[in-house]
Amino acid sequence: MRSRGVLHVDTEVVVPFFDVDSMDVVWHGHYVKYLEIARCALLDRLGHNYAQMKVAGHVWPVIDLQLRYVRAARFGQRLRIRADLAEWKNRLKIHYLVSDAETGQRMTRASTVQVAVNIGDGEMQLVSPQALVSAVERHLA
Repeated sequence: MRSRGVLHVDTEVVVPFFDVDSMDVVWHGHYVKYLEIARCALLDRLGHNYAQMKVAGHVWPVIDLQLRYVRAARFGQRLRIRADLAEWKNRLKIHYLVSDAETGQRMTRASTVQVAVNIGDGEMQLVSPQALVSAVERHLA
């Protein structure tokens, strides 16, 4: 298992009918949506969510996404998505663990990497903007 991040949130999702295929298994692309739900909760907890990032002058595109499917999630299953903040000084790296909310059984592991891009000139930033670093440091103090 990956090391725990400096800050984490747990979010729950119940698999809706429109996320499954004809075999009642979650289509693989929908896991990205579940990760986004957890990532937004983590950024809200930090006090520096996407709206605040934009006000600060940056957008944060995902530049890398890795998923490892262990077990198939199914219609009606309650999933717990843990999002762990792993890196923030030069990029935003978040590790995820998707598990069955009732049994704790691991379903999926994932990670995303995002970088700051200046809205004004479209330039990728080589270090994270101070607004994000300060938000993390407030939680570490």
